[in-house]
Amino acid sequence: MTVANIICIKWGTLFGPEYVNRLYSGVRRNIDRPVRFMCMTEHAEGIHPDVEILPLPSEPYQADMDAALAVANRQGAMKKVSLFREGLIPDLEGHVLGFDLDVVITGDLSEIYDMAPGQVCMRHDWTEKRKGRPTGHGSVFRYDPAVHGFLYEDIAANAYAEVEAARGSEQRYTSHKAMNRGCFDYIPEAQVVSFKYDCNPFPVNYLRPPQLPSDARVVCFHGRPKMTDAVDGYTGSLIRYSKRCDWLREHWITRTDADLGT
Repeated sequence: MTVANIICIKWGTLFGPEYVNRLYSGVRRNIDRPVRFMCMTEHAEGIHPDVEILPLPSEPYQADMDAALAVANRQGAMKKVSLFREGLIPDLEGHVLGFDLDVVITGDLSEIYDMAPGQVCMRHDWTEKRKGRPTGHGSVFRYDPAVHGFLYEDIAANAYAEVEAARGSEQRYTSHKAMNRGCFDYIPEAQVVSFKYDCNPFPVNYLRPPQLPSDARVVCFHGRPKMTDAVDGYTGSLIRYSKRCDWLREHWITRTDADLGT
């Protein structure tokens, strides 16, 4: 049976190791094959021993990228581009499914993992779609370094210009670059959903607890609230107010504890 290659990146200390561990547990409980789960990080303490650690590289183009990001007022963004370098992952066979750490796995990932071979796959970004733009959302991304190494090579060759053209947005860079190469496809929108737009939209967030859409495989907690905010209820914003979310506790905490231990 083929192995599913899964990757995430944890840089800095905003997200603790429990985010990696809960993502790892969610993936392996929701895919129909063995998992090779990797995390690129400079802080591996507390990460489950079955997670393969990849060192966070010091990229030669970092200074130029940081200079462009400073102009775009997006300091620290676009670290994820390092994941696209061919040869980064030793002994890699096949493509890779990547996740941000602020997502919760709630359903079968096999269809997302297997879709559109040879394509970069992302969900259409909610805000960009409303504005009539094609940009993909970067919380879930499927790619093949052997085919899509240009995503790393182009920015390594001319980091300032590429970051400037993408206005400091990694997801805009990745999706538009792949679209221009004719190798992009959208993940079905019903399978990757937004907590704030699809599960807990204003104003019905005041009338009922957050709802989990029936075909949701991944719930993205982009912006606020994050999972730690929403699980017991969130009052940090009028529009983003949330009642207690029992299905979030079940998928993100309870099932992980049963799988990996506390």
